[in-house]
Amino acid sequence: MVLNELRIASRRSQLAILQTNWVKAKLEEAHPNLKVTVEAMATKGDKILDVALAKIGDRGLFTKELETQMLLEQADIAVHSLKDLPTNLPEGLMLGCVTKREDPADALAVNTKNQKYRLETLPEGAVVGTSSLRRLAQLRHHYSHLIFKDVRGNVITRLEKLDNGEYDCLILAVAGLKRLGFPNRIHQVISGDISLHAVGQGALGIECLENKPAVREIIKVLEHVPTSQRCFAERSFLRELEGGCQVPIGVNTRFEADQLILTGMVASLDGKRLLREEVSGAATDPEPIGVALANILKDRGADKILRAIFDSARPKT
Repeated sequence: MVLNELRIASRRSQLAILQTNWVKAKLEEAHPNLKVTVEAMATKGDKILDVALAKIGDRGLFTKELETQMLLEQADIAVHSLKDLPTNLPEGLMLGCVTKREDPADALAVNTKNQKYRLETLPEGAVVGTSSLRRLAQLRHHYSHLIFKDVRGNVITRLEKLDNGEYDCLILAVAGLKRLGFPNRIHQVISGDISLHAVGQGALGIECLENKPAVREIIKVLEHVPTSQRCFAERSFLRELEGGCQVPIGVNTRFEADQLILTGMVASLDGKRLLREEVSGAATDPEPIGVALANILKDRGADKILRAIFDSARPKT
C-alpha cells in the first residue's frame, strides 16, 4: 500500500513545532509525492504550569493527547522529544524510529551578573532553576551549598525568568538550546561526571501505529541506527527500574569498537545517596545491556531509593 498523505500530531510548544517541522521537511524531501500535514495540540504537561512536573505524575504527561489522535486514526505519527516518551506505550502503538541525536548533555545558562561563574564556582546560596528531579538529585549530591528552585514554562519563558533575576542560573538541555537557536546561552556544558543525562535526551522518537507498515516504511528514512542502539539500551534500563521521566535516573552511552557501554545512575532526592554503575555489551543487541545494568543497581539498593520516592509522592489519605 502506498500512502499519499501523512498526518503528524505534535505538541504546540515552539521547540516541539520546530522539531516536527524538521521531520516534515525531511520526509517531504525523501518522498516528493507525499503530502505531510501537522496538527498541533496542547498536552497536559503544557497546560499545567503552576505545579512541579514531579507532582503531576509523568505517565504520558506530554504524549497522551498525541497518542489518542493516532489511536482514533486522526494522525499517522507523533513526533516526541524521546526523553518525554514513556518506555511502556499504549497497546497498538510503537516507537517507529529514532532520529540522529543532538548532544544529550545538560547545560548551564546564567544571567548577566553571573557570567564570571561556572557550576563548580557558584557561590553559596546561588539559586539554580530546574524542573528535573534527575538534575536536582545529582547537583545536590555535588553542590549541596546551592539553592534549587523549580522552574516551569518553555525554554524561552525560562530564559526570561533567568534574565529577570528570578534565578542565578538554569540547567537546560544542550539540544533544546541549540535547536531553538540559542547556542550562545550555553555558558557551560556540564560533564557527565557531574550530571548524567536523561534517557533519550537529544533524540527525537517517532511513534506510530503497529498495524500500519506503510507508515513505518515512510518514516524509516529518518532512522539513525547508532542513536537507536544507544536509546534502546537506555530505555530498557529505565523500563526495568520501572522509572519514568520524572525520577532521578540518569544515563550515558558510548561506543568502543562493536561494544556499547551504558552508564546508569539512581539517586535519592536529597542527593545523599547516589548509585552509579557501568555495563557493556554487543551494540547490535542493546536492550539486555540496560536490563543487566538495572539489575546490578537494584542489587545495590536502587529499587529501595525509587520506592521511597514513589511513596513520598503518593497523596496522603
